[in-house]
Amino acid sequence: RFMKTRFKIKGLDCANCANTLEKELQKLDCVKNLQVNFVKSVITFESEDTKDATEKIIHLSKMVEPDAKIFDDKALLKKTFDFKILWQFLLIVIGATMGLCAHFIEMPTWLFWLLYIGGVLIIGYKIYIKAIVLLFKGTINENMLITLAVIGVTIMGEYMEGVMVVTLYSIGKILEGLAVNKSRRSIAELTNLKADYATIIIDGKEKQVNPKTVAVGSMILCKPGERIPIDGQVISGRANLDTQSLTGESLPQNAVKGSNVLSGSMVLDGVLEIKTTSEYPNSTISRIMNLIENASEKKSKTETFIAKFSKWYTLMILGLAIIVWGIAWAVTGDFNSSLYLGLVFLVVGCPCAFAISVPLAYFSGIGNASSKGILIKGSNYLDNLTKINIIAFDKTGTITTGKFYIEKVEILDKKYSKEQIIHIASTGEQYSLHPLAKAIVAEDKQKLEKPQNFKEEAGKGVSFTYKKENFFVGRKSKNLDSTAVELFKGDKKLATIFMADAIKESSYHICENLRKMGIKVVILSGDNKQTVQKVARKIGVNEYYYKLLPEDKYQWIEKVKSKTNVVGYVGDGINDAPSLMVSDVGISMGINASSASIEASDVVLVDDNPQKVVTAIKISKHTRKIVLENIVFAVVMKVLFLVLSEVGVTGLFAAVIADVGVTLLAILNSMRALRYTPKEDRHAHQHNHADDEEEHQHEHQACKI
Repeated sequence: RFMKTRFKIKGLDCANCANTLEKELQKLDCVKNLQVNFVKSVITFESEDTKDATEKIIHLSKMVEPDAKIFDDKALLKKTFDFKILWQFLLIVIGATMGLCAHFIEMPTWLFWLLYIGGVLIIGYKIYIKAIVLLFKGTINENMLITLAVIGVTIMGEYMEGVMVVTLYSIGKILEGLAVNKSRRSIAELTNLKADYATIIIDGKEKQVNPKTVAVGSMILCKPGERIPIDGQVISGRANLDTQSLTGESLPQNAVKGSNVLSGSMVLDGVLEIKTTSEYPNSTISRIMNLIENASEKKSKTETFIAKFSKWYTLMILGLAIIVWGIAWAVTGDFNSSLYLGLVFLVVGCPCAFAISVPLAYFSGIGNASSKGILIKGSNYLDNLTKINIIAFDKTGTITTGKFYIEKVEILDKKYSKEQIIHIASTGEQYSLHPLAKAIVAEDKQKLEKPQNFKEEAGKGVSFTYKKENFFVGRKSKNLDSTAVELFKGDKKLATIFMADAIKESSYHICENLRKMGIKVVILSGDNKQTVQKVARKIGVNEYYYKLLPEDKYQWIEKVKSKTNVVGYVGDGINDAPSLMVSDVGISMGINASSASIEASDVVLVDDNPQKVVTAIKISKHTRKIVLENIVFAVVMKVLFLVLSEVGVTGLFAAVIADVGVTLLAILNSMRALRYTPKEDRHAHQHNHADDEEEHQHEHQACKI
């Protein structure tokens, strides 16, 4: 049986090296589905013998990437000052000083070569070792390009160039590593919502424990400044909670006795005593973190292409450099100047800018989205969000709140009052789990008695005996176009209870916002025509379908999908799972939605705000734009410096600075994806003032169906 294992990597600061390491580790027979994630510094793989696979991975990693150290995923890596960077700078200073002394000071030949060779070896010995090790494994990357450049200028007698090339390149790699690590920390801080401990109460005493050890039903204490470690219900206390990191909403949420609170929320003030309602692995924060951690496994076509392209690109640059050298030598007859042009071509052509900036931009975008309560399961789905031109929404629980209330009661037998009708209906409905039944019971203020001869027929209703009379509450009439429940005494109809479901306030903005982006909005619902039509009219949707079974929605999406249509589907229930799976981008509403819908979806909205769909698309478009900017910028700058070098305007120094500079600028540009916040369109929806009087009485609950 194959088991999935995950390791942390420390010291992996080169994206192209990460791609090389991944390629080499994938050759091991004992692993499958192995991935090295450069941005997150992790290795994931599956193996039947984890211990054997781990030993082989560590051994091979040391050979391919000596600076990289592998740790168990559960290991806590202390945030200490990295003295390795100081040591690297010290070696560079020592090596550069030796090289400069050899160049500028008159000395015996043997001493010159000792200082020069010693200097370039001290500065770049790791570069040369990696180049040789990988060459024997059939891989050529930028380490080999720099090694060849140093050897080439040494053959030409340009010793100063040799020292400066390896010095500038090594400094550039350190700066790249610092920039990447800063990016990693920014993403980690943005997405790390886990509580370090849980304070449990045992026999009146407080004890701090690992949240993973806390059982359901335990009593935990949360104080100001602490994150709630596990989902639960407030037993005592009152506090304001910061849920912005979970849902993206900036307004604090008030928690009082009886409130359900989510793990990951920050207590701003007050003290809460909470009874846990789930184990840690099933709590909100654990589910969110699992989705974020697994997001790197599904790469976009662009990211996958760049990773593969980097390998062949390096070989292509090496081949072109040889061709440039050969042509220049044939034309000019000058070996040294021709070789110099070829070496400049090698250095400028390093693929670092592509290899680092593309995955960093994608993961910055995913991290940004997660901070706003939008969990995107991979960069491939982030890319697909940019291509959506049709979005289909489920109605109940997605466009609407899914919480029904009694809109009006139409009484046919005037012997009964409204209160009596509701009480009789709730007597029969009190054991039903149907949302309409729950709404009726919630409206009844009287004490309920146990009915006799209770019988529930799925999809029809409930029959029961109450005060020696036989009643039925449910639906018998086939011509009811509204969401309604009928009450019968024997065969006589006593009343019709009309139900309504509130439209979420944010649903009014989403249609207009999506339309501005050129996206068509459709409603797919299992509800009746009149109800669906009313919702569609209110939020401005022209195309809607009603009385659809789950398979009908599935077939509609499958039919509409084509080369020209990229379809997104937004839903929240178990019945939405097939549609979420078949759509190009499935978006589930709410982290506590059904497990089936979350598993089937590609994007999960932590809260149930449909406006987050717009935010997700805007973030994806912005991230995609940054990725393309980085690629175009890197290509243009490399081509420019190649042309300038070939016509003799720039030399090897400029080539190294161009390579390092382009990479650093691309990294900084990638970080823009982490800080981007879309300007949401908040235009108020113009309500129809012709709505009936009773609907206006419920406006405090949002806009009603």
